[in-house]
Amino acid sequence: MSEATLTVIGGGLAGSEAAWQAAERGVQVVLYEMRPKVTTGAHVSDRLAELVCSNSLGSNLPDRAAGVLKAELRRLGSLLLKIADESAVPAGGALAVDREVFAQKVTEALENHPNIRIVREEVTEVPAQPAIIATGPLTSARFSQALIRLTGQEQLYFYDAIAPIVVADSIDMNICFRAARYGRGEDDYINCPMNREEYEAFVEALVQAERIELHAFEKPVLESGAGVRAGKGKFFEGCLPIEVLARRGREALAFGPLRPVGLTDPRTGKRPYAVVQLRQDNLAGTLYNMVGFQTNLKFGEQRRVFRMIPGLAQAEFARYGQMHRNTFLFSPALLRPTLQFRQRDDLFFAGQITGVEGYVGNIATGLLAGWNAARLLHGQPPLVLPRETMLGALCHYITHASEADFQPMKANYGILPPLPRRIRNKRERYAAYARRAAEALEAWLAQHR
Repeated sequence: MSEATLTVIGGGLAGSEAAWQAAERGVQVVLYEMRPKVTTGAHVSDRLAELVCSNSLGSNLPDRAAGVLKAELRRLGSLLLKIADESAVPAGGALAVDREVFAQKVTEALENHPNIRIVREEVTEVPAQPAIIATGPLTSARFSQALIRLTGQEQLYFYDAIAPIVVADSIDMNICFRAARYGRGEDDYINCPMNREEYEAFVEALVQAERIELHAFEKPVLESGAGVRAGKGKFFEGCLPIEVLARRGREALAFGPLRPVGLTDPRTGKRPYAVVQLRQDNLAGTLYNMVGFQTNLKFGEQRRVFRMIPGLAQAEFARYGQMHRNTFLFSPALLRPTLQFRQRDDLFFAGQITGVEGYVGNIATGLLAGWNAARLLHGQPPLVLPRETMLGALCHYITHASEADFQPMKANYGILPPLPRRIRNKRERYAAYARRAAEALEAWLAQHR
């Protein structure tokens, strides 16, 4: 069995987890990562599992959908969740990491595994041998063409954006204040409060600011803000640039990423009209991410407009926001719930290219693909998780959604089967979903281990 060999393409979250899981099960893994020879425009290093957008892996609370998925991954022995826990920075009820520490630990773990060989080359053709494709949203142009040849149809695209990072010492703490919403956490966020006049001036400047020139096929969608469904040339609703969101209405930001609920400005003793939150981005606490500020503004415009935010008048930007293309397949026509390609038993897909959205979803599908590829190589049938689990529900969604409904999906309770009885109280309902998911996973593990 030790002679079984698996090719994993892509050293992001999904590919790194998949390679580790297969290697732990006695499979010889060759992991291909094209960086640093071929860059993506969004990555800044050659480390495996680099986080290119936010440093947050979402809620860590046990009754939240993202928390349920994390609990499942910890129970299933995820390497990346273990490292994320070890690399955590303060983030209230969320799990956020020092992105450099996290990526370095993952890279070292895979480099030191006796069953993993890392090859720094771009793959341009789909391998004929057993493989997991986890090239992610930033799949190279040449490999994208190989996937189009494989699937016999065009891929679907949406456009994602990343938020700026501010140097902590440049934040005016005479204006800003530390607090988490409703007192959750240890004052983990820095909050920049706005009164109504400041908010309205900021929105006006944001709407009028100059944006980076886009390709011809991107312009109609960005300028109208109408392309909110996944599809060719469209944005994904969960990552709309803040300037696009602002164009939907003057109060769109106040009810969206700048909502002030659960916060009190200590200077006034009142809730601000709006608030910009900054989340710690590294363990040293020297960098802070602008929460919800994905953007496609020109860098000079970001500096001008974002310095209008109270407390950021002298802000130093360690990284400006930018947009990048995300690529994914129409998985309902192409994949099985085992993450196998329908036309080839020994070809698996994992991560964001499958239509799973969010860091933890990428890790989770990588784990399942790694398990199933190893099982196939050892002559065992691939596994399908129960739909009552969050991972099982995600895999069912991406392989069963209709063409009209399909768009990238994060962990959420809406994709789980209904509970046996209706529970009106939301907190009790979420707790019931979480209990059922845990029980279903334990029963499944008892059967398959």
